Amino acid sequence: MPMTSDVALSIDEQVALLRRGTTEIISEADLRAKLALGRPLRVKLGVDPTAKDVTLGWAVVLRKVRDFQRLGHTGCIIIGDFTAQIGDPSGKSKTRKQLTREEVQANVEAVKEQLFKILIPERTEIFYNADWLGKMTFEDVIRLCSRYTVARILERDDFTKRLAEQRPISMHEIMYPLCQGMDSVEINADVELGGNDQKFNNLVGRTLMEQYGLAPQVVVLSPLLVGTDGKEKMSQSLGNYVSVIDTPNDMFGKTMSIPDELIANWFELATDVPLSEVSELLAPGTNPRNAKVRLAKEIVGLYHGVEAAEAAEQYFVDTFGKKTQPVDAEEAVILPEWVEDGFVSIPALVVALGLAKSNGAVKDLVKAGAISLDGEKVTELRLAHADLVGKTMKVGKHEFRKLA
Repeated sequence: MPMTSDVALSIDEQVALLRRGTTEIISEADLRAKLALGRPLRVKLGVDPTAKDVTLGWAVVLRKVRDFQRLGHTGCIIIGDFTAQIGDPSGKSKTRKQLTREEVQANVEAVKEQLFKILIPERTEIFYNADWLGKMTFEDVIRLCSRYTVARILERDDFTKRLAEQRPISMHEIMYPLCQGMDSVEINADVELGGNDQKFNNLVGRTLMEQYGLAPQVVVLSPLLVGTDGKEKMSQSLGNYVSVIDTPNDMFGKTMSIPDELIANWFELATDVPLSEVSELLAPGTNPRNAKVRLAKEIVGLYHGVEAAEAAEQYFVDTFGKKTQPVDAEEAVILPEWVEDGFVSIPALVVALGLAKSNGAVKDLVKAGAISLDGEKVTELRLAHADLVGKTMKVGKHEFRKLA
């Protein structure tokens, strides 16, 4: 649904477009007033590069930035090269691991390229918050702290729960919302986007802007996309994610693996398909698999094009419908250090290939018969190196590797 600033939409039509895939706008009246200003709005999204992939969950708010861009506004992406080293405590039951500067920079370089699979380059400005937060003196930090009370900070749900359960809260975590709020002050944001878990942080920015004599930003919150497991929010650490740089076949297969009850939500948050059409696809009496195929094709099409989506569907039918082994499975070389006395540990191999998070998880997959070689289920945890080379390993429902 192409849309540019040249399209004359009423305020009501613009708000209707921007409301899709959101749970709360604080406040809609303020948003309408800003849209009526007749100038490009500065629409902020803070991104802490704590991992190297942009997932479909992350893409939910990036796509909302693009919605604003299609209406002629400017997407202001704050790369949190400073705040990523602190660790956002939002939704965390314990202190988050702090990253090194080198880890953050590696993630920044990986993420930047992926952002423009979604955003409109000529309507995007990229900032790095180390440019201002990293230059603050200790006096500056003390003055910033004076603008917010401890009582207000401790109102946030995750801190309240941790206090009640007598679990530690570190001082650097208390500082995080203030750092994020300063990002809004520095770029003079009109709107800040975020997931539901960012509500507290975004409202701190709204408060700080007023204290610095600026018009407070509008806060637009989106729901968190549930991952492929159907239980937890999409997360790289949980392995339940689809990346925007996944191959078309992997992207299609992972989407087809989601529980049926997620189909409508994924359509709303991860595609541009009109919701009225989604309702028809999921009407009583229809086969949800057909809707899921359409969903998978829409997602692949967004990031790889229509032809790739058609090819991915055919691959899925050939591989999973006809139970054939894929001829173009990604090659995986068994490194010499993985071989001991001529044998290879299957748990260590699968973890090393990035197809499971732990040896224990692989053992569970073996017990469930979810790992096979050329269609034969793997039942042993150690296999001869010679018996692995040249065979196609299948892990779970959709991961294939040609072993070499």
